Formats: sequence, C-alpha cells, structure tokens
Amino acid sequence: SGSEDDGTPRKAIDDEALSSESDSEDETGAERRLRLAEQYLENIKGETETVGFDAEEIDRDLIAERLKEDAAATKGRLYRHIASGLDFSPALRTLFRADTLTTTSVAVCPPYAYTVSKDITLIKWELPTPTKSPPQKKKKKATTKPPPPARRRPIKLLYTRGNKDETRNLKYQHHTAPILTVAASSDGKYVATGGSDKRLIIWSAADLKPLRIFTQHRDAVTSLAFRRGTNQLYSSSKDRTIKTWSLDELGYMETLFGHQDEVVDIAALSLERCVSVGARDRTARLWKVVEESQLVFRGGGTSEKRKMNTRETLVNGETTTIKTSYAEGSIDRVAMIDEETFITGSDNGSISLWSLHKKKPVFTVPVAHGLDPALKPEEASAEEVPSPKVPGEPQPRWITALATVPYSDLILSGSWDGRVRAWKISEDKKRIEVVGVLGQAHVVDERDDEVNVLETRDGESQEDQEISVRGIINDIEIFERGDRGKDSLCVVIATGKEHRLGRWKTLQGKNGACIFEVPRRQAGAPATMGAKTADIDSSEIQSKT
Repeated sequence: SGSEDDGTPRKAIDDEALSSESDSEDETGAERRLRLAEQYLENIKGETETVGFDAEEIDRDLIAERLKEDAAATKGRLYRHIASGLDFSPALRTLFRADTLTTTSVAVCPPYAYTVSKDITLIKWELPTPTKSPPQKKKKKATTKPPPPARRRPIKLLYTRGNKDETRNLKYQHHTAPILTVAASSDGKYVATGGSDKRLIIWSAADLKPLRIFTQHRDAVTSLAFRRGTNQLYSSSKDRTIKTWSLDELGYMETLFGHQDEVVDIAALSLERCVSVGARDRTARLWKVVEESQLVFRGGGTSEKRKMNTRETLVNGETTTIKTSYAEGSIDRVAMIDEETFITGSDNGSISLWSLHKKKPVFTVPVAHGLDPALKPEEASAEEVPSPKVPGEPQPRWITALATVPYSDLILSGSWDGRVRAWKISEDKKRIEVVGVLGQAHVVDERDDEVNVLETRDGESQEDQEISVRGIINDIEIFERGDRGKDSLCVVIATGKEHRLGRWKTLQGKNGACIFEVPRRQAGAPATMGAKTADIDSSEIQSKT
C-alpha cells in the first residue's frame, strides 16, 4: 500500500538500488544515466520536502532552484550573494593559543581546526558550536540560576612537535624546521603540512600520526591546497615549482614549471586546476592540469597606476606631499572566487580582481589596509641631534592573508593594521566594494568566556582602540554554519608577532589564533559600515606619526 511505501526505510531503498545495480550488468549507458537522474531527483525532492503543503508547484520550484544551484556549482560560476546579508561589526572574537611561536597557518575541517607554528608544532583543536549549550545536569531542587553560557573557546585535542636537532636524520618522522603551511582534506581523513625543511608530511587527522613523508621539493614548501571534494593535493615551493599529489594512493603525480621566482601561495576549487602566485616575478598562473597548459596573468600595475598620484596632508604640523599609489614589487597572496575569477594581494597593499578572459586586473583596490607611518628622525638617524625633517614617506602595508567563501561574493583580507577587512564583488563582477571590518564592538578573552565591550584606555589613540587583532594576520580560513550558511559564518585567523615567511617585520601582539562568529543580518536591519573605507585619510596618517 501507499502508506507502507512511504514508511520504507531509506537504508532498504539504498540496498535495493545497489543490488539492482550489481545485478544489471548488461545495463546500457543511456539506461544507467536515466536511472541515476531519477534517483538524483528523488534525493533532492526528499531534501526539499515542505511539511504541511501538498502543492506540486512548490515542489517544482524548490527542485528547480536546487538544480540551478548545483549546476552553477558544477560549472564553477559565482551564484551566491551573501556579503550584504552578514553583519560584520558585532562579530564576537575569541582568542585561543598554546605556548608556541608565531602561528604561520590554519586549516579548518569542521568541527576541527589545525594550526602550525614556527617552533615546529602541529595542534588539533575542536571548535565550539555557539548555537548549542552544554547539557544540564538534573538537580534535586529547582533553582533560578541561569544556565551557563555556551562554550566559546576551542579545546586543544592533540599536539605534536618536531625537533630541529634531527635535521640529518633522514628517518625522522616529523619536521625539523618551522612549519609554514597546513591544509586539511574535506573528508576529514588527512592533514598535510609543509615546512622550511623541504618536507611535505601527510598526517592522519584522527590521531596526528605521520602516514607519509615526501621530500621531492628542493626548497621550503610555502603553501598547500586540496582540490574540493577530493584527496588531490597541490603544493607550492620556493624551488619555483608546483607539485600535485594523490593522497588516496599516498603518491606523487607530477610537477608544474613556469614561475621565475618563489611560488608563495596556491589556491584550488573543484575543477582539476589551480592558481599560484610567484612573488617577485609578479605573475599569477592558472594551471590546467589535464590539458597540461597554463595561463599567465601579469601584475605590476597599469600605465595609469605608474603615474605619480600624490596628495597633500598634514604630518607633524607641516603640509607634506605623499603618494597614493605604489609600485607592485611582489604578489604574495591568492584566493579563488570561482573557476573563472580570483583575487590577489600584493606588497603594495593592493587587492586585485582577475578574470580568465583578461590578462590584466579587472579592478584593483589600492592601499587596502592603509599606510605605515614614516620613520621618526631618531629611528632613521644615528646622529645625537637628528634633523627634525621626517625622512622617507609612509609605506603601504602588505596583504598578508586572503580568503573567500567559494562561489560567492565575499572576500576577507588581513595585514598588520589590526583589522580583518570584508569586501564584496559587485553583481557584474567588475568591482570590489567595501563591506566592513570584523568584530570591532566586542572581544572574548581566552581566559574569560564573558563578552566584554572594548573600553577606552588612557594613552591610546582612537586608532589603537579600534584594533580587533593585534599582530600580523598570517592566514584566514572561513566556513559556514548551517545549510549553505543560513546560521552564521565562522572565521578562523592565524596571528603572530612575525610574518610567516621571515622576521623582517616584527610587531607587538600575541602568537596564536582567534575565531570570529559573524551573524546574519536581521531582516529589515540597515546595512552598516563596520569600518572606514579603504581610502586612507590624512587624519589616519597624522595620528600615527
């Protein structure tokens, strides 16, 4: 009967489908495609079933919408506009750290996060779920005491540390130099790390035991990226090459050549291709692995940017002319938006939007994270009484971290100005627009689960009071909570006192990581700007000098 069919367990249906598939060995290709399509539609219909309605039209609309989204994801085209629906300013920040040096990278496979640092440590954390409260124990007497707040701090689950004294021991199953990058597979089975010791190590995510050590790279491994939904891994190195690996077989596949300088970052999505940036060769390259070809995108600025654009401002009470555009010397960061669009970050502070159909940037945001003040006279001169004239000029802050939500319009960037800035891509995919800054309103300290509003402190400028992340932001990871991010957005950030690749920039801050929980904007709430725009005001430069 119909009622019996409706109550048939899902497992029985799956078993029947598997048995029928194995029995029908003479099934043609067309018949198999038809059967799989029918099964796919039944699965979608089950996911989009609306309780309380028996309207065929509603079912058709829901199924059609889901089919369009799946088709867009398969083709790698941007199809979700989520940036305007998120409220970045009130995002809560939670700090967490271990006794390590600078955290160089972070990887996320919900509900776990993995951090690596310069003192050769790899740590596995369990991330909190803010929407769920811990279970309450039954008490004999009823009390009016409110339930405890939900846990905000991650829990350190596993910890492993290498030894720099084992450099000459070829059988040593760990890193022997600072770990620079980490990546986690989407199925939660593998964690990959790369370091200055030229090693690429594959770990079991369950217990952080080393499974395989690869030594094919001839210099430091700088970045790792998994192809979405697979265990295919891409690695970039200072030896100017990119290598591909298959973790299902724990084996090496091939090497990609083309960059003329160190390959410092790499990104990948669903298709069998990746994008890399080559530092001072000022190129981004898209590698089509199957076709064995590459597309080269050259940076360095356009002819309009090479013009000396200047502006007058007050510095130490005097009118000074400063530049508003700077030459691009190195492309350091890359992140993919979809299979045809990606963004890069450079040492001149610019964030550039690229398309596969154009060899030059579609749009560039100059000086996205502001300017560092010029050196003080006593810092730049060894004289006992230095000249009061300010030497040099303010310099742009590098883009040290970039992240996107794949197949959406949201971009996050980091530097050492104390802010994680949010951007969005316009609907025509030709501009980058300012959205706001993460979590300037509240902070949660690692030793206290209570939320505290940042208070005004004596001796600090307004600029210092607005800082939400102290130190250099070395990496950013994003994941969505709920079905397609309907609950919130979680951002995990790696911070440190030093840059991940060197010690040429040292700041006051904390070595560790932090989490931002970005809520969705309430219906009808106005879109507020959580920060200043990317354009740097003269007052900002004046306050720093």
